[in-house]
Amino acid sequence: MPEDYDVVLLVEEQLTEDDARRVRSLHEALEEPVTYHLLMPLDDAAARIEASLGTLGSGDTAGPVVPLDPTDLQAVQDEARARSEEALQASTAALEAAGATVASGALVSGSPTDELADKVGAVDGREAIVMTRPHVVAELFHLDWTSRARRKLGVPVLHLLEHESFVEQSEEPGDGVTGF
Repeated sequence: MPEDYDVVLLVEEQLTEDDARRVRSLHEALEEPVTYHLLMPLDDAAARIEASLGTLGSGDTAGPVVPLDPTDLQAVQDEARARSEEALQASTAALEAAGATVASGALVSGSPTDELADKVGAVDGREAIVMTRPHVVAELFHLDWTSRARRKLGVPVLHLLEHESFVEQSEEPGDGVTGF
């Protein structure tokens, strides 16, 4: 029996049905059974709220910003976790509907690229796929998840843009499907 071909998939946002079909299409010709391990960062809405409030409190604003009450902060964190869990479940379901075998799906709260590297090592992953929105400045300076993952991993790392077909990704020079 052939050994599984494990793919670790790090996604920034919930996968659409088209995203899942594109990922699955990359491995349809393989003879080995392909197993996907899905990672999605936990949406940390509370940290974003605190950061934006801190920004509002600096410079030329009208007055001091009142810190969030711990109860309100916990409610925001609980809501963010629930949204992230729903997005992870929907992404897993989209992959399975596209014919994929999904061994695991997990929310990650640490560094996404560290979590990706740990998962690739834990499952003896054969490749990693990073799906994000375009992040032009981070990509320019090689600070994006894909560039960081390539420096950490000894497996091929493919970068795909979420919610864009292969054709759409190839229309702009330098965008879309990058490096093996």
